[in-house]
Amino acid sequence: MRFKLLSILILLGSMAKAQDVQQGKTFTFNLQECLEYAYKNNDSLKNAQLDIENAKYKVKKTIGIGLPQVNGSFTFQDYLKVPQIPFPNFAYVFQDILFQQKVQTADGAAKAPEGSPTSLFGFQQKYNANYGLTVNQLLFNGTYLVGLKASKTFKELSEKNFNRTKIGTTVAVTKAYYQVLVSNEQLSLLDANLNQLNQQFKETSELNKQGFVEKIDLDRLRVAVNNLTTTRENTERLLELSTQLLKFQMGMPVTENLTVKDKIQDVSLDIASTIAVDTTAYKNRVEYSLLETQARLNTLDLQRIKSQALPTLAAFGSAGNAYQSASFSSLFDTNLPSVFIGLQLNVPIFSGFQRTYQVKQAQVAVKKTNNILNMAKNGFLLQQEQARITYQNGIKSLNNQKANMDLAREVLRVSRIKYKEGVGSSIEVTQAQTELETAENNYIQALYNALVSKVDLDNAYGRIQ
Repeated sequence: MRFKLLSILILLGSMAKAQDVQQGKTFTFNLQECLEYAYKNNDSLKNAQLDIENAKYKVKKTIGIGLPQVNGSFTFQDYLKVPQIPFPNFAYVFQDILFQQKVQTADGAAKAPEGSPTSLFGFQQKYNANYGLTVNQLLFNGTYLVGLKASKTFKELSEKNFNRTKIGTTVAVTKAYYQVLVSNEQLSLLDANLNQLNQQFKETSELNKQGFVEKIDLDRLRVAVNNLTTTRENTERLLELSTQLLKFQMGMPVTENLTVKDKIQDVSLDIASTIAVDTTAYKNRVEYSLLETQARLNTLDLQRIKSQALPTLAAFGSAGNAYQSASFSSLFDTNLPSVFIGLQLNVPIFSGFQRTYQVKQAQVAVKKTNNILNMAKNGFLLQQEQARITYQNGIKSLNNQKANMDLAREVLRVSRIKYKEGVGSSIEVTQAQTELETAENNYIQALYNALVSKVDLDNAYGRIQ
């Protein structure tokens, strides 16, 4: 019985834990807190940070090429068949000389030499062992010196790429955050309209029961209430989708719950401080800085190819011991040490004109990079002007749509008063309600466009860091 009760408690605990995991944690963030969360959790930023770490290792690896290179070795050999070298058999040669002399003197006692004119000798012992230590030190190599500068510039390139990724994350999170704010504002407007429409529906329903209004007027209001309720439900689902998009841009698991602190009124859309023209702002763009760094890399590559025509100088040294013996037990009784040092100088003389054309190719790459820099400068200036005009138009459109919304709200208010006093029709009220909903939708769209254009303007002028 106790075992069954314990099993039930464990099962309930597991279900509760699984439910907590499914529901996730709850966060309430403003825009800055969303950005700080994204800087720590966005996967693209994590990869960009890893690229910086990888670049640091590449710099250290390049530095290591100029440090002493030390290698140790040990070998052991057991000659199952000792190699032999043929040498002249001097005894045979001497006998042959005597034999030839006696033959020439017709000496009957002459005897031809026996054996072979060559003998096999082995200069290698059956067991051999040796160990040694070699050291190589690069003294001068122009390619290495240029490569060292290039590796540090590559590290700088990865850091700037991280900044570009961070700026892109800031833009994406900010736009997604503004989308949530706009959706919340749209819900607020819909709730206000729906409350007024429901109140009007109740009042009209009472008047219909008393016989003061026709049923068709009540039906028109019911249709308006149903349509507005559907619009609100759709907007609420879009708000949920916008929140999911914001969490995705932040690197937050979609199972977490996120709500925003700010209201749309907290966002500043001051046109005076953001519309000023600055023809040098392109220098603040991280993209332009990346192109400048790439231009330096191409210049260093040109220097690297030219440096291949310079001599290279390296020092080396080696020390070791060798052992030989006919028996394994006495192999290490006697050692044969050896130590030497030296210098190696390599002088390039002729490469079949390959290096010449490699230099020309690198020079072409440098010229192309300069052209790309100039084109990027003009492109960024054009982007700034487009963003400035788009933002200016967006602010004017927003102000106009807000004025239209206020005017449509006033028209609806007057239409309702006229209808209550019996000098207006229900059709007029319904039309005014529809016009207000259209004006509010236009205002919401203009509001979002203005907010997004402000982000694009700040990005075009390099204000987002």
